[in-house]
Amino acid sequence: MKKLPPLLVWGLPLLSGALFVALWYGVRAASGLQSWILPTPLEIMQAAWREQARLLAAAGHTAWGALGGFVLAAGLGFFTSLLLGVSKSLRAGLYPWLLVLQMTPVIVLTPIIMLWAGPGMPGIITITWLISYFPIVANMTQGLLSTDMNHVALFRMANASRLQEMLLLRVPSAMPYYLAGLRIAATLAPIGAIFGEYMVGNSSGGTGGLGFLVYSYNTQIKIPALFATALTSCLLGFIFVAAVSWLNWAVLHKWHDSFERNDH
Repeated sequence: MKKLPPLLVWGLPLLSGALFVALWYGVRAASGLQSWILPTPLEIMQAAWREQARLLAAAGHTAWGALGGFVLAAGLGFFTSLLLGVSKSLRAGLYPWLLVLQMTPVIVLTPIIMLWAGPGMPGIITITWLISYFPIVANMTQGLLSTDMNHVALFRMANASRLQEMLLLRVPSAMPYYLAGLRIAATLAPIGAIFGEYMVGNSSGGTGGLGFLVYSYNTQIKIPALFATALTSCLLGFIFVAAVSWLNWAVLHKWHDSFERNDH
């Protein structure tokens, strides 16, 4: 398909955003709701400016928790996938339990996490890891199993060992899947960190993150500031996703078809 002109690439999101803001103001005017129920975008930006120091400090704290859990999930997810990909027996024995872990609500595990890992950053990182881990394992394992069988047959004809087949063929072939899993995990990591801060975090030494601010502003009924916290969380998520997208481009753009065909 033909590429969209640059004017449309930038203009369409701006247009849809402007329409959304206009609709927001229209709903506010038509409903007569007060700012503590439905603040306008301007009131949210004013609150963000007033609370900028707290928001920036909290975002930094949340970013560390999200990064810690994300890196842990990326590393453990990669090696778990190697184990699942190299052996059918391991895959049959372990994968159902990974599904059980994924389907168990994290909120149910929160008291156990707080007991084992402790409150504060260790608990936040653990919760973020739990939320981010499974998409990486699922995608990477699928990538290892989806290697072109013609290439696999060629390796086996050349008497390549199982280790050579895994490291030289299956892992490179699975990189797009792994990076797709990282992209999903990048969207979940800030959410996991904020949830962890809300459930097991603390504000000792003034180190409360965005999750703590959500609790604080909610109890004080500072709704514009609460929306500003949500906006800050969204921006943090964009930073994580942008970093993984850059990594995806750096690893794949010279050889993978997805970049040659990504023209629509």
